[in-house]
Amino acid sequence: MKNRFDDFNLYHFTKKAIMERLKLYVIESYNELVNKVTWPTWSNLQSSTIVVLVASIILALMIFLMDVVSKTVLDQIYSL
Repeated sequence: MKNRFDDFNLYHFTKKAIMERLKLYVIESYNELVNKVTWPTWSNLQSSTIVVLVASIILALMIFLMDVVSKTVLDQIYSL
């Protein structure tokens, strides 16, 4: 027979189980970040940043040139 506290106990059990799972997740995530992840060295990080910066500048210049060319062509077409 079900009493009026069954749903209450189920709710708190579920809430407690969720909190335990969340705690376990945080502990395992911290352990993985500290012990299992290989972090880049400072020189590797700097060189990777320079590569990304140079690639971004080249891409921005290409888009700028395409914009200038298309504007020039469209201005010539509209002036006819």
